[in-house]
Amino acid sequence: MTDQYTFANPVTRYSTTPPPEQQQEGPGDEQQLSPAPDLGEDSYRGSGRLEGRKALVTGADSGIGAAVAIAFAREGADVAISYLPSEETDARRIVELIEREGRKAVAIPGDLVDAEYCRRLVDTAAGELGGLDILVNNAGKQQFAKELAEISDEQFDETLRTNVYAMFWVTKAALPHLGAGSTIINTSSIQAYNPSPILVDYATTKASINTFSKALAQQLAPQGIRVNVVAPGPVWTALQAAGGQPPEALSEFGQQTPLGRAAQPAELAPAYVFLASPESSYVIGETLHVNGGMPTP
Repeated sequence: MTDQYTFANPVTRYSTTPPPEQQQEGPGDEQQLSPAPDLGEDSYRGSGRLEGRKALVTGADSGIGAAVAIAFAREGADVAISYLPSEETDARRIVELIEREGRKAVAIPGDLVDAEYCRRLVDTAAGELGGLDILVNNAGKQQFAKELAEISDEQFDETLRTNVYAMFWVTKAALPHLGAGSTIINTSSIQAYNPSPILVDYATTKASINTFSKALAQQLAPQGIRVNVVAPGPVWTALQAAGGQPPEALSEFGQQTPLGRAAQPAELAPAYVFLASPESSYVIGETLHVNGGMPTP
C-alpha cells in the first residue's frame, strides 16, 4: 500500500480526469461525491509526530478537515471535531477512524455562525480532551455568484460569520487553554491571492484570514504560541459540488494548476501536521501554499 512517503510523479499521483458535472444541496454530503475524495484513510502513515497532543479541528466531518483529523490521530493526537448537525453521518465516519487509531475522538455538532456555540465548542473540546494545544480553524462557506447583485446580504453575512467571525470567536475562546508550544493553524486559500470573479465574498474572507493570522502570530509569539496558515489551491471536496463552483465548471476543476489536476484532501494533511508539530518551531506567521504550483505574490 502506498502512503504519503511513497515516491511518485505528482502529476499522475492522482487521476487528472476531472469530476463529472454534479450538484448537491449545501453544505454537501461527501458520501454522494463522485469520485470519492481521498482523505488518507487508506494511505496516511503516522510516525508519532503529535504524540499526546490535544487538537480541535473545525469542519472536520469531510474534506480537508477530515483528512487533517485522520492524520493528527495517526500521529498520536486526540481530536475533537466540529461539524454541522446535518453532517452527522460523515462525522461519525471520521470519529470511527480516529478511534480506530486508539485515540480519543470528541464529536461536537453545531453551527459556527453562533458565537455561543463557538465558545461552547472550545470548552467542551478542552474538557473532554483534558486540555487543548492544537487549534485548526478550517470550516468554511463558499457559494459562487456570477454577479455581485446575486450575493444577498444574508449570504455575505453568513460567509463572513462562518469564515472570519467563527475563527475569531473560537480562537479567542481557545487562548486561555493554550500554553507555550501550542499551535493555531488557519485555513486560507489561493482565492486570497488570485480571486475568482464568482467568489467575491469567499475570497474576501480568505484574505482576511491571512491578515488576522499574521497579526495574531506576532502578538502570541512571545508566549510561545505559534500561528500559521495553510492556503490550499483547488481541492476536491463536497464543498465544490454543493454550490462552491458552477456544476458545469467541475469538468475543468483543477486543470488551471501547473500539475493539471485538483488536489485530494490527503495531500493537504501533511502541511497541517508539519505546522502543528515541534519540527516547525521557528515557523511563525507563515502562509504555507499547497496549490499545485499556482504562483502567489
